[in-house]
Amino acid sequence: MAERTIGYLKTAEVAEILHVSPKTVTRWAKDGKLPHSRTLGGHRRFPAEAIDQLAKELVQVDQIEEI
Repeated sequence: MAERTIGYLKTAEVAEILHVSPKTVTRWAKDGKLPHSRTLGGHRRFPAEAIDQLAKELVQVDQIEEI
């Protein structure tokens, strides 16, 4: 996973990082589970740093559960 210092990700990019469908990302954002903002056109954008941190946390939880 590439380190990002600044920027925003599209729904499909978040889905790829988290290994879920874009619909799941949209649902999580709507439910308040993922931080996001909206463009002037109404599209969701997700802060890359927050998504990267979440992905790292999910990997750590998965590794703990395997033990």
